[in-house]
Amino acid sequence: MRILLIEDDPKIASFIIKGFKAETYAVDHAPDGEEGLHLALTESYDAAVIDIMLPLRDGLSVIREMRRKKISTPVIILSAKGEVEDRVRGLQTGSDDYLSKPFAFSELLARVQALIRRASGTSEPTRLCVGDCEMDLLSREVLREGKQIDLQPLEYSLLEYLMRNAGRVVSKTMIMEHVWDYHFDPGSNVVEARISRLRDKIDRDFPHKLIHTVRGAGYVLRESGG
Repeated sequence: MRILLIEDDPKIASFIIKGFKAETYAVDHAPDGEEGLHLALTESYDAAVIDIMLPLRDGLSVIREMRRKKISTPVIILSAKGEVEDRVRGLQTGSDDYLSKPFAFSELLARVQALIRRASGTSEPTRLCVGDCEMDLLSREVLREGKQIDLQPLEYSLLEYLMRNAGRVVSKTMIMEHVWDYHFDPGSNVVEARISRLRDKIDRDFPHKLIHTVRGAGYVLRESGG
């Protein structure tokens, strides 16, 4: 999952970024409204967290312009202004939720996850399954044929992204943008390296391979090579 954070307070931004990264989300951060709007209009995000009081352009005008440009990314407003009229104004502008400062990160995370579920039109699963590979999203346990597979956080995030897109070819660019929080460098082999390490853990000791390379296109997770 990829999140856009538009927040000018360095301490709050750092707190939020660390929290999302700990949950294996990729985060793009903009410290002002102009940069934030540019990212919102040019990149793809699963959700956006936007402060109201921002340099160069305020958060409400960012949201207003996003909706005018038909950008439907779910938005949650963060603001020190907690009065009812402020919340109403934010919702009328086009935001989907409103959270007053100070806040607990656990609440922000729960609200963002709820927005993503609502936007996708599906309930959030607690378990992903592709063939004999199972991922428990609550305990973060991964099993293959009932055998526990120990993954590093980035490997887990990569596998989760592949499992959520099972049967669909995902490019290296898509993987970089959704699993890491920086743009794809055509000269980098970081995706190939991580895929190779993930294959060693997920596929090496099993007769049926799940991770397949589609030459010139990317990678796909499926039950067989057909």
